Amino acid sequence: MNRAEKALKIGEILDELYPETPVPLSHTSAYTLLVAVMLSAQTTDKKVNQVTPALFEKANTPEEMVNLEVDEIQTLIREIGLAPTKAKNLRRMAEQLVEGEGMRPDWDYLESLAGVGHKTASVVMAQWYGIPAFPVDTHIHRLAARWGLSKAKNVEQTERDLKQLWPKETWNTRHLQIIFFGREYCPARNHDLAECQICSWAATKKRIREETRG
Repeated sequence: MNRAEKALKIGEILDELYPETPVPLSHTSAYTLLVAVMLSAQTTDKKVNQVTPALFEKANTPEEMVNLEVDEIQTLIREIGLAPTKAKNLRRMAEQLVEGEGMRPDWDYLESLAGVGHKTASVVMAQWYGIPAFPVDTHIHRLAARWGLSKAKNVEQTERDLKQLWPKETWNTRHLQIIFFGREYCPARNHDLAECQICSWAATKKRIREETRG
């Protein structure tokens, strides 16, 4: 089975399992989604959703965030990994948005903001603005390799590979479906590939050997 055939079958399985793909991060605007995604780096979505209500009560707009000191922001997000760096980035990002007249669906603009990389911008473009994007995090990168959909060494190339395998109109849902499947059925460790409804037939022989040794 070649990669295109695998992608088609995987897509059918994911569509059946996850016909609805709600964004797992709580948000009410493009800005609050951007903040939540920034906070989610190296942190679980569950933890982010526990922290953001208090943060957004104080500042759910860039203008309100600018009025907070970095130390106050850090205190509000202290349970989040990398809180000191994220607090500085949130404050600077808010300043940039105020100076730049707020949020807008512009790739270059979003990626120029403090603490906002391509993956973070991709989530906002896809899930708020509805613009086709395929945000690839380390989990999607891992599953794409496990399923033999990409041999890429980095997330940038994995993104390019996956975009070639699925139609553009599916990208915004497909990346969430893969994340959901990974969390529910396909963990990184102690995973029996032979029992997995995707890995059992999609995993490459090389991947099976590597994970069996690991």
